[in-house]
Amino acid sequence: MKYVLPALVAGALATACTTPPAPAEPTALAPVEVTTPEATTPSPADAAPAGFDYESVFGEDNRPADDYEQYKVRKSAQVLAFTGIVPGMTVVDLEAGGGLYTELFSRVAGETGTVYMQNPPAFDAFLGDAVEKRVDGRLANVTKVKAPFDDLSVVPDASADLVTWMLGPHELWFTPDGADPGVLGDPEAAFAEIARVTKPGGSFIVLDHMAPAGSPATTGGETHRIDKAILIAMAEANGFTLTDESDILANAEDDGSMNVFDPAIRRKTNRFLLKFTKG
Repeated sequence: MKYVLPALVAGALATACTTPPAPAEPTALAPVEVTTPEATTPSPADAAPAGFDYESVFGEDNRPADDYEQYKVRKSAQVLAFTGIVPGMTVVDLEAGGGLYTELFSRVAGETGTVYMQNPPAFDAFLGDAVEKRVDGRLANVTKVKAPFDDLSVVPDASADLVTWMLGPHELWFTPDGADPGVLGDPEAAFAEIARVTKPGGSFIVLDHMAPAGSPATTGGETHRIDKAILIAMAEANGFTLTDESDILANAEDDGSMNVFDPAIRRKTNRFLLKFTKG
């Protein structure tokens, strides 16, 4: 999970599910908590330039130093380009963890864009103050959202140009140790919320670890993988169409049987990257 995991912080607290699960105290669903920066003025991306120099947002500055190593491992420049984000967009970054991709989205969206950085309350113990350190006083266009995956109520209907879920959808079938089932959110309700906030013609990007074809959804709570066919079916049932797919993070040597945190395969898993468009 990207998530209630002790190693998440050590892994730059970036995109989730890069660290192994760990015991957690029982966690009940908490009210949505939102921290909105001042002077954040969303605007449509209609007037955005036709192209964007994505490499321009990878220069060294005051972001966490480990980000730069993670960019290489995650092929973040290519993933960022695949999303199609441009200045002025409104972005919902689901399961943002410590915000590796939030940082990149923020820098591309710019002063006229808005980025919602979402994490479930169950991540608090392991995220510590990483989100605050990433955002406060740095990323003025980022709104922090603390809520389960099935409650994006702070995001207005049909307002998001882009919704992303990096290495995390499988967590909908994971229950942290000691927590109540469903503490991270109901799968059907989560996809319905994603559809609600995405504007017609907007994009939904899914990146996750590949499970063998035909694997049940519950595999997400076991090996932290998911059969992409499950996510495609859920997205399509909510008004999305699969419009692009990339193999930049594919690894044919990974047969999908090992837990993604197994040292033999960690950070080398076979990953799928999908782009859906809202009808």
